[in-house]
Amino acid sequence: MNATAGSFLTAKQLRIARQWTAVSALVLTATMAFGQETRPPRRPGEPASESAGAAEPDAKKDGALPIPAETKVETKHDWTAGARAVHYTATAGTLQIKDDEEKVIGVMFYVAYTEDGVAPGSRPVTFLYNGGPGSASLWLHMGSVGPVRVVTESPKATGPAPFGVVPNQYSLLDKSDLVFIDAPMTGFSRAAGKGTAKDFAGVDQDVKAFEKFITRYITINNRWNSPKFLFGESYGTPRSAALVAALNNDGIQFNGVVLLSSILNYAVRDPGYDTDAKTYLPSYAAIAWYYNKVPHTGTMKEFVQKAREFSRGPYAAALEQGDRLPPAEFDAIAQQVAAFTGLSVEYVKDSKLRISATRYRKELFRGDDQILGRYDARFQAFDVDAAGENPGFDPSDTGISGVFVGAFHNYLQNELKYTESETYNLQGPGINENWDWKHRASGGGGFGRGQQLQPDTVIDLGDAMRKNPKLKVFSANGWFDLATPFFGTEHDIAQMMLPPGIASNVSFGYYPAGHMVYLNVDALKEMHADLEGWYPTAVK
Repeated sequence: MNATAGSFLTAKQLRIARQWTAVSALVLTATMAFGQETRPPRRPGEPASESAGAAEPDAKKDGALPIPAETKVETKHDWTAGARAVHYTATAGTLQIKDDEEKVIGVMFYVAYTEDGVAPGSRPVTFLYNGGPGSASLWLHMGSVGPVRVVTESPKATGPAPFGVVPNQYSLLDKSDLVFIDAPMTGFSRAAGKGTAKDFAGVDQDVKAFEKFITRYITINNRWNSPKFLFGESYGTPRSAALVAALNNDGIQFNGVVLLSSILNYAVRDPGYDTDAKTYLPSYAAIAWYYNKVPHTGTMKEFVQKAREFSRGPYAAALEQGDRLPPAEFDAIAQQVAAFTGLSVEYVKDSKLRISATRYRKELFRGDDQILGRYDARFQAFDVDAAGENPGFDPSDTGISGVFVGAFHNYLQNELKYTESETYNLQGPGINENWDWKHRASGGGGFGRGQQLQPDTVIDLGDAMRKNPKLKVFSANGWFDLATPFFGTEHDIAQMMLPPGIASNVSFGYYPAGHMVYLNVDALKEMHADLEGWYPTAVK
């Protein structure tokens, strides 16, 4: 499903991968050589060109994989759902990824939407991707700012086919060309030649592959002079932070970075640091307000702000004392945690003041046998029993996976005319569980020197912003996200050690939704309005 933050999505994505390993057994029809084009008159949805090269001879005798040629299939379309009509070309294809010796080690699949009749250098281009790590990018592609979007019944579970795909009035196509990229080993992205999963399954390996793809894309499409943006969701946000720094170090400056549902620093989230306890509490407050589990005085934003202040103040101080916290203070803090979360004081005490997101999803509606969604707590479902400690599944995952997967495959084959004999991997096989989490940050002086065992890409993003003082960052957050809580994002971004003049380049948006903000169409409308106003500030 959606991009995930590290271990956050492993169980979900593994389940989806098993369910859909047989999906998309399609026939490859793109047969023209790469770069050759035919241009029949435009009819919306009609193929304009197809190109593909025959794979190089199978090199298995050398222990290598075949090296497929770069491919592309183009179709012409019109987008009329927004403020202005956009005539555009949709290009679905692959680009080769080479190692430092210029040998092909993989191909990466993408779908690009580019406005026709506009000089490439004057038109912004945005590169978008989900996370995982090891997740394909159909979630952002089909739900967020592309020219079409799937119709769901969120926050209720969406039923089976036939699925609805409609023109997306909240697309960013009027502001920017859009390039949706599948990470290595996901979607139709594959290892090739002497390439293996180890070349891609890691923080720095993944960044290098995306940098290779972007450099190749802007070169063959004459986009070096275009304003450039990155747009990542979930694990796509630490990728963006490290990637924008890597690109900048190689002379490719970007105008802006959109961070949707972020987790930028994994290094302080181990047990014992109490980071999760502190950063999740304001999200619990928003959820408790949403479900009327706490008294409504003032507004939800005011209530959440009080939770922020409590979390960074008395709550943090109490957790810091650990077993030395006096009993009277323990009781007082438990009363306040209960008042913000909607849980009983007894449960808070039994939990030693530390409420995990998993337990919160089970406990808030235990008396009703209901569980909450992890990606989006607005989703509810009946669990198998009321006695367990952990929810049996995530209703915000199971409630939308079928519509996204089914609608995407139908759209790809029938609208974009891209067919492929390979399986479209929602989750790169073996990628997440074999991920190399070590990271060498860009810049940071004594704060970021050496290899990190867990990535802190806050250092990378700060380095990129110091070296490129005009780089703009927009952080989009869902109030009801229990995968990447907004207060954790606020904390991370505040640690870039920037001077005020550069720190002011960071903007925040908050929406009545979860991890995948776009599942709530009203929230998508709000986020679109914020981005429509933000893009021009980064292109001057």
